[in-house]
Amino acid sequence: MAEMSEYPVGTPSWADIGSDVEAAQAFYGALFGWDAVPAGPPEETGGYGFFTKGGRLVAGFGPQNNPGPPFWSVYFATDDAEGVVARVEAAGGTVVVAPMAVMDAGRMAVFQDSAGAFFSVWQPGSHRGAQLWGEPGAMCWAELTSRDVEGAKRFYPAVFGWHAVSHEGEMAYTEFHLGEEGPATAGLMDMPAMVPAEVPSYWSMYFGAEDVDASSARAVELGGIILAGPMDLPDGGRFAVLRDPQGAVFGLFSPAP
Repeated sequence: MAEMSEYPVGTPSWADIGSDVEAAQAFYGALFGWDAVPAGPPEETGGYGFFTKGGRLVAGFGPQNNPGPPFWSVYFATDDAEGVVARVEAAGGTVVVAPMAVMDAGRMAVFQDSAGAFFSVWQPGSHRGAQLWGEPGAMCWAELTSRDVEGAKRFYPAVFGWHAVSHEGEMAYTEFHLGEEGPATAGLMDMPAMVPAEVPSYWSMYFGAEDVDASSARAVELGGIILAGPMDLPDGGRFAVLRDPQGAVFGLFSPAP
C-alpha cells in the first residue's frame, strides 16, 4: 500500500472509464466509497472528472465516446510519448490517438497492440497519476487478456522494455517485469475458451478489496455480474473478475495476509 507522487516509466499509473457518468458514479461510489469531482468546467474538460478516495485521486471518468460496451482504459507512465509512437509502430501496433496535450495536466496517446488490445500512455505534467496504489479501493494490478500471448511477449518488451516471465501450470500466466531484475508491473493471460470470438484482446484494471467475496457480492447487489471467481491464487491472494451494470470489466484483488 502506498501514496504515490510519481510512477516509474512503464508502470500502470492511471485508469479511467468512459461510460454513463451518473451510472458509473453511483456504482463505483457505492462499491469502493469513491467520491466524484469534476476536473474543471465542462466546456473545457468535456465532462471529464476524477474519482477520489479520502481526498486522493484514484481513477478518472468521462462520457463514453466509443461504440460498444464501456471499458476501463489503462495508462502506462512514460517520459516520452512521441518515442512510444515509434516503438509501437516498429513492433506492429497502431496509433489510435497521437500524442496530445491535456491542458497542463500532461500528454496522452492511445494505441492498439499487435493483437488489437487498446492501451494508453501518460506523460505527466501537473497530473502525476493515481495518488493511491495497492490498497482497498485503489488500483493494484493491470492485466492483458490476449488472443496472441506469444505476440504480446514480443510486443510489450519492444515498446516498454519489459521482461516477460512465464509460469506454466493449470493456469499459464506471464508477468511483465521492469527489466530483468525489476518488479512485476503487469500480467498477461490467454483469452479463455468460453469468451465469444468477437471479443478482442483487452487490458483490464484490478482494484484492491479488503474482502473479495464481500465486495463481489456487493457488486452483484448493485447490478454487476461476476465473470470469474472469487478464487484463490496459487501464490496467495484472492481475486474476482466482474462486469459493471453498463458492461465494463474490472477485477478485485486482496493479497494474502
